[in-house]
Amino acid sequence: MNFNNNIYFWEKLTDIEKKNVLNRPIFFINKKLKNNVFKILKNIRKFGDSYIYKYNFLFDNFNINKIKINCNEIDIKEILVEEKFKNAVLHAKKNIEKFHLLQKKNNNINVTIENGINCRYLETPISNIGIYIPKGINSNLISTMLMLCIPANIVGCKNIVVCSPPKISNELLYTAKICNINSIFQVGGAQAIGSMAFGTKTIPKVNKIFGPGNAYVTEAKIQVSKMNIGVSIDMPAGPTELLIISDKNSNPKFISSDLIAQLEHGEDSHAILLTNSFSLIKNVIKEIKFQLIDFPRKEILTKSLYNSKFILEKNLFNCIKISNIYSPEHLCIYSKNYKDLLKNVKNAGSVFLGEWSPEVIGDYVSGSNHVLPTYGYSSSLSGIGLKDFVKNITIQEINYKGFLNVYNTVSVMSKIEGLEGHRRSMKIRKKYLEENKNFEL
Repeated sequence: MNFNNNIYFWEKLTDIEKKNVLNRPIFFINKKLKNNVFKILKNIRKFGDSYIYKYNFLFDNFNINKIKINCNEIDIKEILVEEKFKNAVLHAKKNIEKFHLLQKKNNNINVTIENGINCRYLETPISNIGIYIPKGINSNLISTMLMLCIPANIVGCKNIVVCSPPKISNELLYTAKICNINSIFQVGGAQAIGSMAFGTKTIPKVNKIFGPGNAYVTEAKIQVSKMNIGVSIDMPAGPTELLIISDKNSNPKFISSDLIAQLEHGEDSHAILLTNSFSLIKNVIKEIKFQLIDFPRKEILTKSLYNSKFILEKNLFNCIKISNIYSPEHLCIYSKNYKDLLKNVKNAGSVFLGEWSPEVIGDYVSGSNHVLPTYGYSSSLSGIGLKDFVKNITIQEINYKGFLNVYNTVSVMSKIEGLEGHRRSMKIRKKYLEENKNFEL
C-alpha cells in the first residue's frame, strides 16, 4: 500500500485543506437502512417475541425457541471457561470497580444556603437499564460487559437487562455471572434495541439503553430515543478512532502496533499520527508494512489504513490544538513532555500518557471506562461513568512495571475477542523489554 497520499505537512495546508484532513471517513445512515431499522422496530413493537425469533434466524442464522439464558446455564458455564481467562476477567473487574467506586464520593449534598433555605442534591439510580453487548470477531465482547455492568451495579440500578447477538459465548456468560447479571437474552442488532425499548413478553422494557454497536444498532438507538416512550440512550456513536501525538524519540514499532490495533476493529475505523518528526512518519509507515505481512485480518486493515492520516507539525503544542479540533475518542501522547502537553488537552474521550500506556490496556483493564464518545462528540460528551452528566476525561499513565503486571490479562482477553492487533501491541513492547535488560524508565 502506498501511504504517500496519507502524509500531510500541516503548515503548508490551507484552512480548508486542514479542515478536510481532520474529517472522519464518511459515516452516514442511508435512507434504505433507516427504513429497514424503522420496519424492524415497528414489528418488534407490534409483534414482540415472535419477530425476535424471526430476526434471529434471518440476521444471525440462529434458530432456537429460547432467547433468555436461565440462571443455571449461566452458573454452569464457569466450568467451561479456562482458569487463565477467569483470572484475566477478575483482574479487569477489580480495576474497573476500583476506578468507578471512587466516583461515588459526594453524590449526596445537603447544604444550608442561608438561614431558612436548605438545598439538597440526591442522586438516584435509573431503575431499569438496558445494555447492548456487540459481537466481536470470535466472541461477544466481554470487555463491554464489564465496562457497562460494573457501573450499573455500583450505582444500584435495580433491573439490568443485557442483549447480545447469538450464540452467546461461555466467556460472556461467565462474565455475566461475576457481574451479577441474570437477565441476558440472545438477540442482536436493531431488534435487540427495539426489544429493550418497547418491552416484549420475554424481554422487559428499560428506561435507558447503553452500549456500542454497528450502524443498525446506532440508528435504532437514535430512533427509539426520539420516540415518546420514556427511553433515553447513553450517546450517539460512530466508528472507533485513535489519535497519537509523538516526537522523534518515540518507538515506531509501538506506534505502528497501536495504529493497527485500533484499525482492526473495522473498515471505517480511523487513526491519525501527529508528530514533529518526518523520519518517525517514514519509520512508522515502514513498520506498518512489516507488521502487516503476517497479519490475519489484512483485508480489513488495508481498507481502514486508507483512511489513516500522518500529519507533520513542528510544534507539539500545535499538535494538541489540532487534536482538540478533531476531538478524538482515544488520544495517546507519547512525547517525553507529555505532562506539559496534557495541560492543554481540552477535548478527548480518554487519554493515554507515555509509550507504556497503549490504548488496548484501556480497552480491558486500566480501570477507566472504554465506552467513549466518537465522531467528535468528546468536545461535549464524556465517556461512561457514574456521573454521566459531568464532562470528564479519563487519564492513563502506565510505566513499564505496570505494563508487565497487566500483560497476561490483556493478552488473554484480546485473544478471546480475536483482536490480534491488540495482542501484538502488548507483545511487541514485552519483546522490547526482554531485549533491553538494562531498560530504565
